Amino acid sequence: MSASSFSNLPLHADLLENLSTLGYTSMTPIQAQSLPPVLAGKDVIARAKTGSGKTAAFGLGLLNRLEVKRFRVQSLVLCPTRELADQVAVEIRRLARGIHNIKVLTLCGGTAFGPQLGSLEHGAHIIVGTPGRVEEHLRKGSLKTRDINCFVLDEADRMLDMGFEETLDKIIAQLPKKRQNLLFSATYPDAIQAMASRVLTEPTMITVDTGHDAQSIPENFYQIESNDERRAALRLLLLEYQPQSAVVFCNTKQEVRTVAEQLKNWGFSVLALHGDLEQRERDEMLARFANKSATVLVATDVAARGLDIDDVEVVVNYQVAHDPEVHTHRVGRTGRAGSQGLALTLFSAREAHKVAALQIDVDPIAEARPLPSSSVLKREPPQPPMVTLQIDGGKKQKLRPGDILGALTGDGGIEGSAVGKIQIFDNRSYLAVTRKRANQAYNQIAQGKMKGRKFRLRKIT
Repeated sequence: MSASSFSNLPLHADLLENLSTLGYTSMTPIQAQSLPPVLAGKDVIARAKTGSGKTAAFGLGLLNRLEVKRFRVQSLVLCPTRELADQVAVEIRRLARGIHNIKVLTLCGGTAFGPQLGSLEHGAHIIVGTPGRVEEHLRKGSLKTRDINCFVLDEADRMLDMGFEETLDKIIAQLPKKRQNLLFSATYPDAIQAMASRVLTEPTMITVDTGHDAQSIPENFYQIESNDERRAALRLLLLEYQPQSAVVFCNTKQEVRTVAEQLKNWGFSVLALHGDLEQRERDEMLARFANKSATVLVATDVAARGLDIDDVEVVVNYQVAHDPEVHTHRVGRTGRAGSQGLALTLFSAREAHKVAALQIDVDPIAEARPLPSSSVLKREPPQPPMVTLQIDGGKKQKLRPGDILGALTGDGGIEGSAVGKIQIFDNRSYLAVTRKRANQAYNQIAQGKMKGRKFRLRKIT
């Protein structure tokens, strides 16, 4: 018998028999590592990509501890979108086929509220839902939490990306203190760590498919002779690597403006972040970059402080940092949260002493690389995959991520997978949608209502 066989686990016989009929013989890595502590009742943080089999990992755990004869809500699973919630509910029902009379109910925005009330009145064992709609049921008293003993956050990083942290906190505050918590996430950024420390108790940490950390990011160095060549080199590198998300570091505000203007003239989607911006301009710019509706952010080190974006593909040191520690911080902007990263540094003979002082594993001068061939100039600059919409309403208008997501995905709306980050400020909100769905999303918000009223909005690509 294989060590990765489900039959090695303390699962109920009816679950094991059903797994066999489904053709589930060997566990995936995330299942093999997470199911033992999950079945032991421990809190678990599991980091694994979509498609790794994580639904079965937590689904089998909550089904194994379920008391079918107690027709009360015993497990709550939260997902970022209606599509994912539907997929999770379908998979849990498949896993539960061998157990009679188990009821799995989905509570998601973008669908009618009334029928959900009726379903809740008839009872359920497991709730799978989106944060906004679940919080609404809790607020109205239609969802009772006193018997919940297992709480699952699926794709927790995506939920935080979509602005659901405050909603999650409200939901968690209404759950029984004594419960099992399972957090599944593709990445593990600072916001997830902070939430885990608040919500989970002595969790078992599991990581599958780890990526780079700041110490293992590849660094390439290129020697140039003049400022004109420096700008040309930047263009060549961006065309060569085609990053969807790149930060270019300059040492002065004026250089930031000059470089950004030149890249714009070459057809790049670029933003210039420097200390002269007002807070509103800075917020908007960072929202656009985080939303992937601009591909290049040119910035000074001071302006980039507090920049918390986990999937920057490439960092370019347009000019060498003044000291090694600053260089390390710059490079650490990429390759975060398990993603692949790359750092590229341009230097002249006058900057050779700064490069030589960097605390890195390679000899940057001796191992300097040739620039890409001019043939890459035939390529088009990478275009951002998303569009950012600004809504003239925010926290002070009681607008929440669930309201925006529900308005977008309601009748005739777009699919939840087309929605990216949602960021809500005091009097405005920013949301990212795929370019393909941008016009439809704009019309959906413009023609519909949230909180019983219409909101003005604009594209800020």
